[in-house]
Amino acid sequence: MVRGCDWPKGQATEEIRAIARSDSLTISYKRHAIERIAERNIIMGDVLYVLKTGFVHMEPMETTRAAYKKYAMEGLCPNGGNRTLRVIVVPEKAAVFLKIVSVMWVDEVSTRAGTLNGEDDE
Repeated sequence: MVRGCDWPKGQATEEIRAIARSDSLTISYKRHAIERIAERNIIMGDVLYVLKTGFVHMEPMETTRAAYKKYAMEGLCPNGGNRTLRVIVVPEKAAVFLKIVSVMWVDEVSTRAGTLNGEDDE
């Protein structure tokens, strides 16, 4: 059984929001995401808020696992001072699971390779 999720942008927005809002949600953070959250002084609640209310504006990205895709969910966050937060996430609908790969402010210049070009370790 294929467990990954490969959706167009509009469907990805709705599916990720539904997973994030579920009472059964399991969420994990890659070390890279935890480091970026700390480095950028982002509040974990804001990450979840963006996953519940944000939008997917880009096509899905490949991961190291062929059945899975990464999505960039973006949205304003309550504690971000009108800044837009981008959360790179690998969803698994059947397991009601979200893996957070990276987190960044959309208006900041990337200083780390691999954030959006598929080179990050999922």
